[in-house]
Amino acid sequence: MRIALLSYRSKPHCGGQGIYLRHLSRELVALGHEVEVFSGQPYPELDEGVRLTKVPSLDLYREPDPFRTPRPGEYRDLIDVEEVLTMWTAGFPEPRTFSKRVARLLRDRVDDFDVVHDNQVLGYGMLEIEKMGLPLVATIHHPITVDRRIDLANAPTWRKKLTLRRWYGFLRMQGKVARQVRRVLTPSDSSARDITRDFGVDPARLTTIQLGVDEGFRSPTEPRVPGRIVAMASADAPMKGIATLLEAFAKLRTERDVELLLVCRAEPGGRTERLIDRLGIADSVTFVHGVSDEELVRVMGSAEVACVPSLYEGFSLPTAELMACATPLVVSRAGAIPEVVGPDGECADLFTPGDVGELELRLAALLDDPERRERMGRAGRRRVDELFSWRAVAEATAAAYQETIDDYRADRTAATAKEKNRADR
Repeated sequence: MRIALLSYRSKPHCGGQGIYLRHLSRELVALGHEVEVFSGQPYPELDEGVRLTKVPSLDLYREPDPFRTPRPGEYRDLIDVEEVLTMWTAGFPEPRTFSKRVARLLRDRVDDFDVVHDNQVLGYGMLEIEKMGLPLVATIHHPITVDRRIDLANAPTWRKKLTLRRWYGFLRMQGKVARQVRRVLTPSDSSARDITRDFGVDPARLTTIQLGVDEGFRSPTEPRVPGRIVAMASADAPMKGIATLLEAFAKLRTERDVELLLVCRAEPGGRTERLIDRLGIADSVTFVHGVSDEELVRVMGSAEVACVPSLYEGFSLPTAELMACATPLVVSRAGAIPEVVGPDGECADLFTPGDVGELELRLAALLDDPERRERMGRAGRRRVDELFSWRAVAEATAAAYQETIDDYRADRTAATAKEKNRADR
């Protein structure tokens, strides 16, 4: 098959969508398919054999100058104007503007592809693609309505709530588009239920395909560091539950010698840094970011225990990656995480999301039981080997593509026959 894979931002490690794009595209090519990625900034890292077509935006959220005002010479068309005006009025324009740009590009390349795969853009431009003659599949990792609910619940002021409501304004569009996509792929049954509830997508059009773990994630060859706890999450995003972990860690530290490695970048002066200062644990918390894949695996395998304290996850790739490193886990009973780790206690202990006391007890018990940690680590590695393969993801996705193509062609044939019957009458 000839596949166009669309993603409005795709750099690995700035979100699970970039990781998904890279590994899925590589494995589809390995299966003999042709894949061309269409992406806005930040651009993806792709493997040999995967083509990239850049769909440049104004890159309004780039580092080190996010929310910048472009110079007059940077504007190319009215889509650029729309992008800036939306940002200036506190909205998030990228899904909408990327979808318009990529639809414009595909209009001249309809004969080059058999199917188009939207990686959670869900902009109005996507609805033009099937009208051009290309069947459309979309992946929804989870509906961002969940993020909105959690962010609003944690907003400190009414002014912040108003700003957040405006920022998340693109969700009305995403819901409308999701309800019209022919086939929706999602990585967990939990996400499938949430997509049906929040976006109103017909469950019959949803297909669950769990994600994979790259082979580079493996059991450590060096001894684990005594008392080390690792967590991988966006530090300042309330949905990731880092505040719960920090408070539990502060209690643990009063009783034992422990350290916490947070694999993320914290905003200077942001909520996470402020909480660390208030708890008086700055000397025991280290932020790790900007490291190579090899160093990341080493960090994940260096911990006696890892924690995933999220309030919600549509799948949680870090959880599966930590399991691949045979690192025992304490994870929240949130979203799809129980689907990823399996039965409670086998390769992870589960706790109630947001419950500081329960998390502290679970971490302490596991730190005090080296034999159980060893059993849990082996069970996690075994579960990854059995369930989470990117090759299996690609095979299942390619099968979904073919079913979508067949369904689309059947609809086109039926529509043509209907028109002919009308003409004959």
